[in-house]
Order: sequence, then C-alpha cells, then structure tokens
Amino acid sequence: MVTYAERPWIENYDVGMPTALEFPEVPLHQFLKDTSARIPQNTALITPAALPVIGRVSKNFTYAELDRASDALAAALVDLGLKKSDRVAIVMPNSVAFVISFYAILKAGGVVAATNPTYPADKMAHQINDCDAEFVLTMTLFYDLVKQVQPRTKVQTVIVANVKEYLPPLAKFLFTIAREKKDGHFLAKLESGDHWFQDLLREYDGKRAAVAVGPDDLAIFQYTGGTTGVPKAAMSKHRALVANMLQAEGILDLLDTSSEDEIFLGGIPFFHVYGLVVVVSTSVYRGCKIVLVPNPRDIDDVLGNIETFRTTLFPGVPALYNAINNHPRVKSGEVDLSSLHLCLSGSAPLPPATKEEFERLSGGSVLEGFGMSEAPTATHVNPIYKENRPGSIGLPLPEMDMRIVSLEDGESDVPVGEVGELVMAGPNVMVGYHGMLEETQNVLREKDGKRWLYTGDIARMDEDGYFYIVDRKKDMALIGGFNVYPTTVEKAISAHPAVLEVGVAAIPHPERTGQEALKAWIVLKQDQDATAEDIIAFLEDKLAQYEIPRRIAFIAELPKTAVGKTLRRELVQLEAEAGG
Repeated sequence: MVTYAERPWIENYDVGMPTALEFPEVPLHQFLKDTSARIPQNTALITPAALPVIGRVSKNFTYAELDRASDALAAALVDLGLKKSDRVAIVMPNSVAFVISFYAILKAGGVVAATNPTYPADKMAHQINDCDAEFVLTMTLFYDLVKQVQPRTKVQTVIVANVKEYLPPLAKFLFTIAREKKDGHFLAKLESGDHWFQDLLREYDGKRAAVAVGPDDLAIFQYTGGTTGVPKAAMSKHRALVANMLQAEGILDLLDTSSEDEIFLGGIPFFHVYGLVVVVSTSVYRGCKIVLVPNPRDIDDVLGNIETFRTTLFPGVPALYNAINNHPRVKSGEVDLSSLHLCLSGSAPLPPATKEEFERLSGGSVLEGFGMSEAPTATHVNPIYKENRPGSIGLPLPEMDMRIVSLEDGESDVPVGEVGELVMAGPNVMVGYHGMLEETQNVLREKDGKRWLYTGDIARMDEDGYFYIVDRKKDMALIGGFNVYPTTVEKAISAHPAVLEVGVAAIPHPERTGQEALKAWIVLKQDQDATAEDIIAFLEDKLAQYEIPRRIAFIAELPKTAVGKTLRRELVQLEAEAGG
C-alpha cells in the first residue's frame, strides 16, 4: 500500500516537471530587478481602455519603468517615516499603481496588507486597524472612504493615485472630460499630510530605499477568515512567496512558448495572493506581460481583452469560466478564445461540464488546482500533459508534503483513499496569524521535524497521488469566487431591529450550475414585520455586495443543537427538500 511519505504524486508529474527545487536566498522584489536588468524595454503591464467608435486602445508600462517607479516610491515611503516591517495597506483594484505600490512596499522593507477596495467602511476599518497600518495607498475613487475610517485606525498618511494616470492618452483625455467627476474619481485637493502618488514618483525619481531586506523578513499579511468569521492576517515571509512562485513556475516552464511571448489575463484580484503570486510575481519573474482587468465581472471587457491582446495564460475561477461559457457572443461563436492555451482554476470546485465546455471553446487546457492564504498560494494543480482528472485538485507541487489525518484525533494518518483532514508542510507555509497565537497553534503543528498546516478541508488522496476536496470543515461559502463567512453575515442581519434570530448558509445556485448562492433564514421578533427587500437594504452599507444574501426566507424556528448552535446543514436540507 502506498503511503503519503512516499510522495506518490511525483510519479505522475509531467515529463520535465522538477521533482526537487532549491530556492535562492533573496527577497521577492529581487526578481523585478533581475528582469528589469535583462529586458528593460519589454512590456510588463498593459492598461486597456474601450473607446466608442475607435475600439480598444492600450498603454504599455515597461519593466524598466516598473522597477524605477517602485524604487522611487520605496524611497518616498522611507523618507515619510516607514520603518522596516511596518504594514502598508493597499486599497486599489488591479492597476499599474497597485503593482508599483506592491513592489515599492517590499523594497522599503514594509509588509503589504492589501484590502478589497469595495469593502464597506466597517470591514475596511477593521482590516486596516488590525494590521496596524500607518500608511494607505489608494485611488481617488476610494479616498473619501479611507478618510472616513482613518480616525478608527492608526493611519497617518494616505497616498493617492488616479485611475486615469496610466490610461492611453486619448482615453485619459476623454475620461477627464466625460467621466472623472461623474463617476466619483475627481479630487480637487488632499487633506494635510496626504500625498499625490505622481508627486512622490517625480520627487523621488532616481532614488532608492537604503533598506536591507532578506528572505526571512515578512512580506505580506493576507487576510482570511476563521470558523467564527473573524478575519485573520496570515503572515508570510519573502522566502515563502519566492518558494511558491518557483514551485508554480515549474508548470509554465513546460509550455512550448517563450516566456516573453506569454500574456497573462490579469483578472484575479491582486489584493489576494492568487493574483499576487500566480499572476504578478510569476509574470515578473518570467518577463511576461499582464493585461490589467480591474473588474472581471464585466464579461464584455474580459472578452474584449482576450481578443484584442491574444492573452495566452488565464488564471481564473469557475464562476468566471462559466460566465464566459454562457455569454451570448461566446455561444454564438463570435468570440475567438483560441489564444488561451493554458488556464488555471482555483478558489472553488470546478464543475466538469464547465471545464469541458471552456476547453471546447478555447482549445486550451483548464487545470484545476488548490491553494490557501496560509500557504500563499498554490499547493496542488493537475498536470498539463498527463492525466487531468476531473473533480481532482491535482498533484502537490514540488517540495510539498501532504497527509490525510483522522478527523477524530487529528494526528494519525488515514489509509490512502479514505477521507480525513488535509494537512501539508512545505517551504511556502505561513509564519502564523498576526496577533492570534491560539489560532496559530491550532493550525500549525510540529511533527517529525516539520511544521504541518491543518487546512480545515476534508479530502482524500488516491493511489496515484491525486487529491480530492470532499467537503469543508468550516461553513465558509464561495460566492462569485470570494470567501463569505456566514457568521459575519448573521451578525449584520441580527442588528436589524425586527430580527430575533438568523441562520445563513450556502445553497446550490438555482440558476447557475456548479455555483453557490447565499441564503438567510430569519425568525422575526413577535409583532415585528420586515420584508426581504428591507433586509437587503439594511445590509447595503454593512457588507460587501457579494456577502448580502439575495434569497431570504422567514421561518418560525431555527434548527439547533442542544447547546444552541444553529444547524446550518439542516437549513440547507430544508432547502433541498423544498426543491430550492
């Protein structure tokens, strides 16, 4: 019988996939310097814009420009008082300014704490305050929101960019006269102590931060959430990000194309490690191009960018692949997806039908994988050329160890093929959760000289080393590719004056096969009344849009355990019995 310690997955690696790796003792931003020195005038980032009549235009940003701009901003941050290991919040969508900010913070010795720019005030305040950030890098569109939450945080300085700064010239001109004020991007002046992004780049142009940064320095805080729904900052060092980028790099090295001819579709949010590692870091290391997509829910824009720029690499999520499959222009055959030769799918289970249809439409391969914020970010992926098993998250990446342990004792390995909790060890595992010692000790445990990360996912491994996620120990929902924690939603709904009790859970989406929808079951207070519309309106300024349940039922009583805990599985069962 095969064992986990034998790493049986290695036998099923594609030919040429490294089975062992050595990792350089350098910080992550060293690869930007190396690529800039090697191919300074090659395009790193492409900012597209769709214009009426004219069509899609773009502006390129080279590796030399990215390296020089991030050097300047790093010098500015240090001069403004940033100290080594200080956290810096980035509140931006995918953009040139985001990527400059990311590398600048690292070069200055800071720690990147990127946040979702669409968060409502309370969620943003919590995250910025929790990471102790004194600096925020943001866009004009979000400046008012950042200033609104600033008094509840330790933030001293806000640095502000405008989305138009890296637009193509004609698009920039048209945006300024037609959309900047109307869409909320115009900002006449900043409050005292804050700075314009471009002013700092000009003032510090040609300068560098005199800060020694090594592989054991912290690089990122990636926020996740626990069983209670309380966000946790997973702290990872430069060496973890370097290791994971090189682990994933082995897959792309198997492709026939030159790395400099590869074009990433940059739709995965960069405020998450999926985007930061798989797209940004990997592309910069390889010298690829990234087409920047600030809003991947705009499927027309996504399709336009694929067609115009002939993108070749597409890291995505099942919901996005499914949306493309079902887009009228795609279904009619009008859109050409044939440039996409390799697509990666993560963050949620990939329905086989979605995978098959997208591969039929594009002619490329869709590889399902798996990753975690606590092991930023990829840990498993299916092979490109060998068997790509539907329903499997694939094979562990090089230098990873995996076990499936008993759900009862959390220690003993279960026989291969049986279900248990997935635990992993490897060079990309986080240091721990910021300020949460108990939670860290719960998920990071020493055994046989290795630090094992307990994932909280129920899984199994087959005899060939392919892994399968069976269920979640946690009640986390995946809505549109984002993690949603029912407890957080319940707390927000419970604040409504008419609500007595509430239970929230994910149900199969009634209209979108393979996706989840969020539903709330509410018990109203006696003699109180509320409609679903009332509840949704109440939540608008308390939760992100994807966190707000659009399906609400009013019931007399919630199913509970003997100790009063709501049984979400029974709520989901009620939904199934009712036929959705």
